[in-house]
Amino acid sequence: MSKMAAVMESGEDAFKQLFKFYKRRKPPPDFSEVINFSGNLCTGKVVPIKLNPTAVSDAAASRVGLRPALDWRAFGLQGCPGFIFISDPFRKDSQPFWIRQCLKTYPQKPNVCNLDMHMSPCDTQDIWERSVNSLSSPTPPRRQEKSLLERLRWVTLGYQYNWDTKLYSADHYTPFPADLQSLSQQIALGCGFGDFRPQAGILNYYRSDSSLGIHVDESELDHSCPLLSFCFGQSAIFLLGGKQRQDPPTAMFMHSGDVMVMSGQSRLFYHAVPRIVPANPSLFSSKLQNPPAPPDLQTQTTPLETNSVLEPVSEQDWAICLRYIESSRINVTVRQVLGPGQSFPHS
Repeated sequence: MSKMAAVMESGEDAFKQLFKFYKRRKPPPDFSEVINFSGNLCTGKVVPIKLNPTAVSDAAASRVGLRPALDWRAFGLQGCPGFIFISDPFRKDSQPFWIRQCLKTYPQKPNVCNLDMHMSPCDTQDIWERSVNSLSSPTPPRRQEKSLLERLRWVTLGYQYNWDTKLYSADHYTPFPADLQSLSQQIALGCGFGDFRPQAGILNYYRSDSSLGIHVDESELDHSCPLLSFCFGQSAIFLLGGKQRQDPPTAMFMHSGDVMVMSGQSRLFYHAVPRIVPANPSLFSSKLQNPPAPPDLQTQTTPLETNSVLEPVSEQDWAICLRYIESSRINVTVRQVLGPGQSFPHS
C-alpha cells in the first residue's frame, strides 16, 4: 500500500486528508510520491504533451524572456484532460525581470492589494519604496513589524476580483499590464489557444508558512478559456483534484519558472497549495541569473534587446528581490473573464 493510500484509507474526504498530510509540520510529510516535472518522471500518471511550437516564433518567445517553443518541456496527467504543465520555459536571464515586476511594479496603484482593505490609499501608494530600507539591510535587526512587501498577500490586475462576492464587474477595472499580457499570450499560443485574451490577474504572495485552501476558479464568465499560472521564487506542493470536492488529488512540485495551464475539463478542477518547500539551492540559483547592468543604473527603461518587453534589473533592485524570494513564493494567475461577445450582466 502506498503512503497516499494509507493516508486516505479512512474513507474521509481524500482531498482534505492529503492537504492536511502535506501541510503538517510534525512529523514532516514524505514527498516521495510528489511528481517532480523537472526530475526523472517514472510514474505512469504523467504523459508528454505535444505543443504547437510553430505558433510561437523564436523572436516572439525571446521578446518576453522565453526559450524557443521547441525547447519547452510539456506534460499532462492521466485523468486530467486539458491540464498542461510546462517545466520552466524561461531563459536563465529573464526571471529576475518578472520577479521585479511582481514585487515593484504590479502592486502599484491603481491596482488593488490586500493592504488596501485596512490602510489608506496614500499608505499603500508605493509599497516597494516603503519596504526598501527594511529589506536592503544585510543583517536586519529583529523587528516587531514586517515591511509592507512582507505583508503583501495578493494583488489584482485588470478586472478586479471581489474576494467577498467572488465576482468580477465592469466598473472595477485597472489596465492589464502589457508585458504580462504578451507573456501570457505566447504561452497560450504554444498551447493552442490563439484567441486567449488576458483580462484579469491575481498575484498571490506566499511566505514560508503560507498555504492556499481547496477551491475551484469559476468566477470567470467564460470557462472555455484557459487559466494560466506562473510560479516564481520558492517551490510549492500543488494538489490537483477533480470535478468533485472530495476527488483524490495528484501532488506535484511547482518550481520557479514553471507554468501551468488549466483548460478543458481541468479548468474547473479543485486544487490547492498546502505547503511552500525550500527550493534546491543550486537549481534555484541557476535559474535566477540577473544579467549585468551598468553600475550606475537606478531607473532603466531601455529594453534588453530590440522589441523586448524585458528591462534590466538594477543590482539594488535585484538584491531586494532576492532577499524576498529567498523565503517566499509568488504565483501569478492570468484569466480571460469574458468570452467573445460576452458582457457583464446588469446589476
